[in-house]
Amino acid sequence: MAWNKKLEKDHRGIILWLSGWSMTDMVFERLCILLPEYNHISVDLSEADSVEGMLLLTEMAAENALCVAREGGVPLLVAGWSLGGLLALRLAAKGYADSLVLFAATARFTRSKEEAERGWPDPYVRGMITGITQDRQAVETKFRKLIFTDVEWEVDLHKKLPPVGSWTSSALIAGLQILRSEEYLTELPNIRCPVLIVHGAEDKICPYGAALELQEQLPDARLYSIPACGHIPFLGRENFIADEWRRWWNEGQNGPSWAPI
Repeated sequence: MAWNKKLEKDHRGIILWLSGWSMTDMVFERLCILLPEYNHISVDLSEADSVEGMLLLTEMAAENALCVAREGGVPLLVAGWSLGGLLALRLAAKGYADSLVLFAATARFTRSKEEAERGWPDPYVRGMITGITQDRQAVETKFRKLIFTDVEWEVDLHKKLPPVGSWTSSALIAGLQILRSEEYLTELPNIRCPVLIVHGAEDKICPYGAALELQEQLPDARLYSIPACGHIPFLGRENFIADEWRRWWNEGQNGPSWAPI
């Protein structure tokens, strides 16, 4: 995703996009077109060779984007989907974000049986890691079947996704390890920047309970729920999401509240 380091005067900020596990930034293409008032950048995680490498890539991109944003006198928004949402929370906890937009996100992906309404059991994720070393295409294909509701499958939303195999095996494993190990539940009360949470009510991967948890524990969060929607709430709904994004931003960001904290 291209971007211009020399911000135009009428640009309202920079959006740093972080995609979900096994996906490329092409899933955000339509949203970027519908939000022309921002400069757009993204992080390519598809060839990360380790957990440390994936975390470093996101942090370096955020540092660079924040520097450009400060030079231009505009805010940096970090928008993350699924795995990207977890990484976005990490950046915010480190002070790299002026605002967050979280799609189908969670502060902790793996959960105990008692918290099944908020995440997946760790043994399932470990099984995916083992499966990648044996038949990575089968693992990715099975995962994609869980992304959509039956209705979403019927309208062929899956055809809008990037092809299976967009990430290396090392990157797939690194992403799953991050989903197993990273958690920011204890950091949520300290993330005081404005946050827009967009979550499907029928999400089978990051259950809706995770969104309610984010809304409850983040100091300045708004939850936009989408009925009859699975794990990718913006796909095929970009016009509605862009309108809601703009409404949220206009209501809360007219003053200097986005300034560094």
